[in-house]
Amino acid sequence: MFLDRFHSIQQGRIHITALQASRFAKEIAGDFNPIHDPDARRFCVPGDLLFAVVVSHFGLSANMTFQFKSLLGDGVALEFREPEEGRIELCDANGKVYLEVTRSGPTTRDETTIENFTRCYVSASGKNFPHTLQPLMESNGVMFNPDRPMVMYESMSLALDRLDASDPELELHNAQLAANGKRGNVTLEYRLLSDHKPVGQVAKRLVLGGLRPYCPDAMAGVLEEFYRLKARGVDYGSNL
Repeated sequence: MFLDRFHSIQQGRIHITALQASRFAKEIAGDFNPIHDPDARRFCVPGDLLFAVVVSHFGLSANMTFQFKSLLGDGVALEFREPEEGRIELCDANGKVYLEVTRSGPTTRDETTIENFTRCYVSASGKNFPHTLQPLMESNGVMFNPDRPMVMYESMSLALDRLDASDPELELHNAQLAANGKRGNVTLEYRLLSDHKPVGQVAKRLVLGGLRPYCPDAMAGVLEEFYRLKARGVDYGSNL
């Protein structure tokens, strides 16, 4: 499966290197957030990669909710636990949970279907910034700290009417930001389409930290840096 390049299984445990995580962020998600660079001081594995690993291992169910509990760094061996039916935990050897999943309904293990949905979702998710978040912050008159942007993945849920959708695509139909002091809660709601017909819904929740009044000049600097990194492309520096 296409995810084999982005993780490995050793003695029953999942291993994701910083290089693999960075490749996934850039090549699959189009996410050039510096926090996913292998040499980043606060490096973390993209939540979308953890999502992808779960569905590749357990299949895609009609109803699933993913709760992200902790940021995952480089070199942490992970294992799956199923404390009860319909619940999956992705945790380390000490029992620390990084991702909690609940699921119900029919499940497909068809690799093509799972890959198509994963690529569809991750591609849309990778466009959160700047395509969705920048105009959303501007319209609400707030923004994150331009020197240390904090955008955290809180949860994702899906409800699928069918599991055999061909050429799926996500259409954003609602985006909301609720600011509370220095914290902002973002809700993004998508329609899942197949042959231009709705076949399900997907919702994603993010947390923004360090909110302050929106400053066009400061945001322009953030956007300039984002597009500079994107233009640089997939660059793994000294880690190759």
